[in-house]
Amino acid sequence: MAIVLVVEDEDQVRVLAESYLEEQGHEVLSADTPAGALALLRRSPAIDLLFTDLDLKGDVHAGVELAKAAVKLRPQLRVLYTTGRAITDGMKARFVPGSATLAKPYTVEELRSSLSTNFQIDRQIDRLRAARR
Repeated sequence: MAIVLVVEDEDQVRVLAESYLEEQGHEVLSADTPAGALALLRRSPAIDLLFTDLDLKGDVHAGVELAKAAVKLRPQLRVLYTTGRAITDGMKARFVPGSATLAKPYTVEELRSSLSTNFQIDRQIDRLRAARR
């Protein structure tokens, strides 16, 4: 199980992401602004992954700037960006090293697969579930 901080300014999308992640056994914290996310990061030392929309409150750079600030606070933090926009090479050049992207709209399986493939987050959970069968 991972502790995931979801940052999404659209309430319905945030609630859906939270439920997807909780369904997979993760603990979820959430915020709708970069400032709220940074406050949670300062208070919650055990966050494993920042899952942030790139475009927050109409600012297409907000997610990237948030990730940079978050990784500065927590260098070990992993970052998964999401967006419904096309991602340009110029945008990718600004991403924090080792991050990944997930296109919107996404399914539960696409989110699970992204976490597993990019961050190996679900592999331990999958092994535990298989052992119980």
